[in-house]
Amino acid sequence: MKQAIKVGAMLLATAIAGSGQVVASHAPTLPAPAVANNGASATPPSGMGSAAKDIVTFDMPAVGTPVVRVNGAILTDRDLIREMETIFPYGKIHNGVPKSMAPEMRKGALEMLIFEELLYQEALKEKRTVAPERLRKAEIEFRNQFPSEQEYTQVVQAETRGNKQLLNEKIRRSLLIEDMLKSEVYDKAKVTTAAALAYYNANPKQFHHPEMFSIQTISIIPPQNATPENLQEARKKAESAIKQAKASKSYQEFGLLAERISEDDWHVNMGDRKAVEGDKLPPPVVEAARKMKAGEVSDLIQIGPAYTLFRLNAHIPAGKTPFADVKAKLMTDLQKSSTEKIRSALNERLRKTAKIDVL
Repeated sequence: MKQAIKVGAMLLATAIAGSGQVVASHAPTLPAPAVANNGASATPPSGMGSAAKDIVTFDMPAVGTPVVRVNGAILTDRDLIREMETIFPYGKIHNGVPKSMAPEMRKGALEMLIFEELLYQEALKEKRTVAPERLRKAEIEFRNQFPSEQEYTQVVQAETRGNKQLLNEKIRRSLLIEDMLKSEVYDKAKVTTAAALAYYNANPKQFHHPEMFSIQTISIIPPQNATPENLQEARKKAESAIKQAKASKSYQEFGLLAERISEDDWHVNMGDRKAVEGDKLPPPVVEAARKMKAGEVSDLIQIGPAYTLFRLNAHIPAGKTPFADVKAKLMTDLQKSSTEKIRSALNERLRKTAKIDVL
């Protein structure tokens, strides 16, 4: 399963076993292949620049400034900025974020940065290792992210002063954090079909649905403040529409007709309104639909000055949605919930004995 919780800066090198960031507890994180500069001004020590009024950019400082100490290990604002860019890609996409969002973004990224460091330190305590073959594969995949040898060399030189051993240690650290998350969070959070079914049976109200109708509509709508002539013209259009609709033989034929002549908001989607709860439809439509069979076209219905007609594709009585229909989403939702609970508990446990100083 893809990691439900992003591991912040770890995701830099996505080729490395799904998370792949080469982060370091005592040195700046290695960056991803270069992206276009957004033209922001030089960054103050906090890593926050201002590109425009009420917009904040997270600019990468040339030299890392310590932002937190975790059991003696120093993490810098460079690590923090990469964490923010990973967790909140909005900033890169839009060349900045609203100033009001920046404090919470920084807080969330700092918490994740600390969590990653605690995971790494716990992996060392447990004497976890990375197989040489896996490490070599990760090194190759990291290198292959860069479009040229020159760009790769520049990054290694800038971040590790060309020290390949330090580069390997950064990659090893990333893999150890990934392993900790897999064994201590994701594997433990897996939800079986049996567990999902038990939840489904224990919470029937969550899966109850009201009476619903799956319909396609064609509507003829006179202009506001319509004149008698406008209303007469609308009536003629509606009478022509009902003849053509009654002659349609399929979902496709009705839908193409709706796209051509309907004046409601759904005409661009074959007139298809999908499944609509009965209490959200006009009473005359519900009354007519209850008397129809799937595939039939209604008579013309006037609602105020407008005219509508519809094709009934399905009438779904109120009841409980079958487990098979909700299984996939239910298992995903339960797994997300379980993952967050287990991750939070692990974070709390690791913090109990840790010395953390925000600088």
